[in-house]
Amino acid sequence: MIYANDAIMFCQKGEVQMDKKKNAGSKPFKKQELVNIRKGLVVEKAQILQELISIKGESLSKSQKDASGDLSGYSFHMADMATDLYDREFSLELAEAERERLYALDEAIKRIDAGSYGKCDACGGAVSKQRLKAMPQAEYCIKCQEKEERSSEK
Repeated sequence: MIYANDAIMFCQKGEVQMDKKKNAGSKPFKKQELVNIRKGLVVEKAQILQELISIKGESLSKSQKDASGDLSGYSFHMADMATDLYDREFSLELAEAERERLYALDEAIKRIDAGSYGKCDACGGAVSKQRLKAMPQAEYCIKCQEKEERSSEK
């Protein structure tokens, strides 16, 4: 469901209009657009969950000995151990990145449900439709995203 809050009003035409003061010049989202965006986010979320399950099954649930394919009771070469450890660490980094993407998608779905999707979390202005099309989980407009990135670099 799409809920309205004080910054968004539903029109009888089936469009969502943003508060004119904070979002001058932005085009309204149609209800169907938001429904389609939400469906896309849910599909992407399901794909990420499948990837996480795959990562867990392929490398994280196996012991080092099982992952190496060594069937003997003897220890294996240190270079093989290093390669296996690198592969496990790489898989953990992939899983962490996927977890962060999953969180961002969940937050975008919550914003759609709350009626604040397309509104910058920092300044309250509109996030452009082009930005949201390229990155549907975007929380900030371009200007605020740049400020955020500059401040995190320091």
